[in-house]
Amino acid sequence: MNSFWIILSHTYFSKLKTKSFIITTIITALLVAGLANMNNIISFFEGDEAADQVLVMGQESGLYAPLAEQLELAESELIVEQFTGTEEEAEEAVTNGEYSGLLLLSMNSDNMPEGLYKARSVADSTISGELQGALQQLKTVMAASEVNLTQEQLNQLYDPVSFNTAALEDNAKSAEELNQARGLVYVLLFVIYFAVIMYANMIAMEVATEKSSRVMEILISSVPPIRQMFAKILGVALLSLTQMLVILAVGYYFVKQNLDSMQGGFFEFFGFGDVPAITITYAVVFFILGYFLYATLAAFLGSLVSKIEDVQQMITPMTMVIVAAFLIAMFGLTDPEASFVTITSYIPFFTPMIMFMRVGMLTLPAWEPILGIAILLISIIVLAIFGAKVYKGGVLLYGKSSSFKDIKKALQLSNKK
Repeated sequence: MNSFWIILSHTYFSKLKTKSFIITTIITALLVAGLANMNNIISFFEGDEAADQVLVMGQESGLYAPLAEQLELAESELIVEQFTGTEEEAEEAVTNGEYSGLLLLSMNSDNMPEGLYKARSVADSTISGELQGALQQLKTVMAASEVNLTQEQLNQLYDPVSFNTAALEDNAKSAEELNQARGLVYVLLFVIYFAVIMYANMIAMEVATEKSSRVMEILISSVPPIRQMFAKILGVALLSLTQMLVILAVGYYFVKQNLDSMQGGFFEFFGFGDVPAITITYAVVFFILGYFLYATLAAFLGSLVSKIEDVQQMITPMTMVIVAAFLIAMFGLTDPEASFVTITSYIPFFTPMIMFMRVGMLTLPAWEPILGIAILLISIIVLAIFGAKVYKGGVLLYGKSSSFKDIKKALQLSNKK
């Protein structure tokens, strides 16, 4: 087994020291730190900014005071100011940056308020949206007063209808639990998707690089192919674990530092305040199994090419399968009980993401995820046996790669040895 550990440690430490790995880890850790401090970053940039000020003209219609009152009731930070000069003077003040915009108020033919908002640019719709909302409320109040509706009757008219949902099946998740699960599963699916693609590509590149240097001819004669293949797979797996531990440690530290500002809102809605342990457990299990499935596939595909430039072309079909699994899982977040989602969750190359999505979103009987795990284990074993034979002959194939036709040649070379 010494040869196994030698190859594993060489794969791990050679990749660990590369600039690309170090830079990728640092950048990802900084992004995680930035997301954890997002509230502080926004506060820092907005802390010294003055509230937006808007000039209002057309006050002869008596609309300014009611409009200001509606903005106050909406708890808007927008400041409106009456302007008694000419429209040209107001536009010049806005153009010079003294004010954020100009609102022209008037009454239409139905004696209802209308407005025209002018600004240097209409790319930012925040201010115009607040003004439109306040003007809409003002119009509603004026229309209600014409038909003698009281404020209480008006409030009843616009109160949202009470509408709830209830599941009849035992142990079915409520709407709130589904919303929380949806956000959490969404994030974890992205982690699985990007990790599998990145590290599977890394294995294929590692095999192709060594093959291009003709080191394989020496290794293959002294180390059994399956031992060599899994040494590389485990070496990259340890590398991915190292990178994730660094990123998780950075994320954990900054989340603990900003815990008070991360309560409620986005984090509560997406379920990050109360993460179910079983969901995290399934995420880890399906991530590991999915990694080994695609890593084994990537290893023997990488052994079929003689040039590093051909690696991406060879593993493109594998990448497309991963993308398809991810897209189906994304669709399943809105309709996890769809028939084709259920069926594809038992297809080995789709199982890691789609079965995990179903486990996170639905209350499944225990046999379904267990069956999915069993399918993955069997698929990994079968792929490892087949992959070892292709790997054994593939590393001796040189010349121009002719895609998957080389698998047959690799098997023939493997059988001759």
